[in-house]
Amino acid sequence: MKRGLVLEGGGMRGMFTAGVIDVMMEQGIEYDGAVGVSAGAVFGCNYKSRQIGRAIRYNLRFCNDPRYCSIRSLMKTGDLFGVDFCYRQIPNELDPFDVETYRNNPMDFYVVTTDVLTGQPIYRLCPNGDENDLTWFRASASMPLAANLVEAEGRWMLDGGIVDALPLKFAEGKYDRNVVVLTQPIDYIKKKNKALPLIRNRMKDYPKVVAAMARRHEAYNREVAYIRYRERAGKVLVIRPEAPLDLSRTERDPAKLQRAYDHGRAVAEKRMAALKEFLNPGGTPNENEN
Repeated sequence: MKRGLVLEGGGMRGMFTAGVIDVMMEQGIEYDGAVGVSAGAVFGCNYKSRQIGRAIRYNLRFCNDPRYCSIRSLMKTGDLFGVDFCYRQIPNELDPFDVETYRNNPMDFYVVTTDVLTGQPIYRLCPNGDENDLTWFRASASMPLAANLVEAEGRWMLDGGIVDALPLKFAEGKYDRNVVVLTQPIDYIKKKNKALPLIRNRMKDYPKVVAAMARRHEAYNREVAYIRYRERAGKVLVIRPEAPLDLSRTERDPAKLQRAYDHGRAVAEKRMAALKEFLNPGGTPNENEN
């Protein structure tokens, strides 16, 4: 039986996810594969590199550093999150990403991006944690209006959440038992993007991705409905916030980031017995689990 993990994005709401996956790692929970979208990709990759606490650590350290995230960076470079700082200086120097452990961990790690020419999702296996994989992580988290298009392997891409924010169906094609970590509470309903006129203007050369953005709220709500259907049927286990997370997608208040992280930890700890039973129905726990 293969076990999969699906990680939603949501910008800094991903601190909730960071708390959840840190508890899972502390408990020795292992998966055959994970699929991360946007923040779920850039924070979730720490699961494969087995770096407990890394996501909350560097976010608290750099959340108010203009090199990390700032309007100045957006105006100067077109990227709200500084590309060189976030994808070179932090992982290579300031809070090193453990590339060797990532590469040697047999867990698959997929990221989802949006092809801006076709308006279709790309599901990219990132096995090495090298510079090329980090480019795919960045593409997955490159929000429209807040980032430039990202090129990798001849594809031009943006945030994977545009077309497949909750890729459970993709995971179900590969894994038998899937856990989904959401960053919105159970009653959340996505509304139409108010910035759509700006997106149409800026992305006028990419009509298919503009069309996908116009439908994004509908697609997201359908995916949520599917997840809840599979959850009620006992086919998927969902971990979600118990209430709306009080922080923005680009939150820079360290206290709010810490609270979201702590809430993720608390929910994961509360659900741990159910999680272990779901992943090992009627059996003995994984030998690595506590």
